[in-house]
Amino acid sequence: MFVKRTLENVINNTSKHFKVVLVTGARQVGKSTLLKICDKNRNYVTLDNPNIREMALKEPELFLDRYSPPVIIDEIQYAPNLLPYIKIRVDNSSDKGGYWLTGSQQFNMMKNVSESLAGRAGIVNLMGFSLSELEHRTTQMPFLPVKSFIEDARTDVRSYSLKELYKIIWRGAYPEVNVDKDVNWEIFYSSYLQTYLERDIRNLTVVSNEMTFLTFIKAVAARTGQLINYSDIANEVGISVPTVKSWLSVLISSGVVYFLPPYFNNINKRLVKTPKVYFADTGLCSYLTGWNSPDVLESGAMSGAMFETFVVTEIIKSYKHNGKTPNIYYYRDRDKKEIDVIIEQNGKLYPVEIKKTANPDKNMIRNFDVIPEDRRGSGAVVCLVKEDLPLTSNVNAIPVGYLSF
Repeated sequence: MFVKRTLENVINNTSKHFKVVLVTGARQVGKSTLLKICDKNRNYVTLDNPNIREMALKEPELFLDRYSPPVIIDEIQYAPNLLPYIKIRVDNSSDKGGYWLTGSQQFNMMKNVSESLAGRAGIVNLMGFSLSELEHRTTQMPFLPVKSFIEDARTDVRSYSLKELYKIIWRGAYPEVNVDKDVNWEIFYSSYLQTYLERDIRNLTVVSNEMTFLTFIKAVAARTGQLINYSDIANEVGISVPTVKSWLSVLISSGVVYFLPPYFNNINKRLVKTPKVYFADTGLCSYLTGWNSPDVLESGAMSGAMFETFVVTEIIKSYKHNGKTPNIYYYRDRDKKEIDVIIEQNGKLYPVEIKKTANPDKNMIRNFDVIPEDRRGSGAVVCLVKEDLPLTSNVNAIPVGYLSF
């Protein structure tokens, strides 16, 4: 099964304006496959190959002579020393898009890119398949709960049953478990986790004990959709708070988790300023927390948290897969008033609640009025209704399927 990626058009357009294109994202989300599809005639080389990596590290000039542009260099984080040499070559050429790079460890890699290729590299981020891509749509709109989006989505998307939805959530968004439905779910995620620990974590010296790190990542998975509590995780895993913070930075930099920042400015001085943590893939999160079937997940204690995680990551994908930065936040103050998601756009704040219910009511949006009326855009409750329906003149209940539009 071939799945067209929304980012394909973004990459081709970025390549027309930048000399280098860098695609970042977690391991196995399809970065190299995407670039190969975007240009089938390019040279391709992967630094996963130890012999090729050794050449890149010891003989960077020879490496770039052998793998000349237009070229795809996969897993560039394994040879960051190449970046200054690529800089020299692109500075001596007027050609656009000669070098297409991929990388999985964003923190160190982005530091090197910023130092070596500032102004020369167009950077885009790829996540797992979006709901839109699973529906084989060639384009996707960045989600915003405005009238025009809702009206267009209403005529162009299908609804999902509870069983269908949780099968998608449980399976996850990695290409391999979706392209080949016969892939054993448990074996895939077990192998993925082992590969992640062996290849990515060992390269980051801040992680000294792989087994303890595995306990840690399971503890984080159990808290998806929650405010991050460093002390709570430290006590459960038996590590220090600074270690928790350091290891969380590893999960973020390798695209495994996402920190949703709190929204705060002059709306309220009593705001909570702790980020919420979300797993970037609900399948991996389900595996780590021990839910071994969609039905068990749907009826279990983490059902609501996993639904929220799925919706938040789908909103993020709708922006990132269009080459845009998602300006999304959550709101919580010390009076415990909460809004699950706030999308900021053009000076307006669009509030979104996420509820695993087919019977939304006005009580679910009672906190929207913490946003001043002159700054408040239209709002939504993303839930399990079959069709959109108004809750107020400016707030609609929206089916989760609208996220695929």
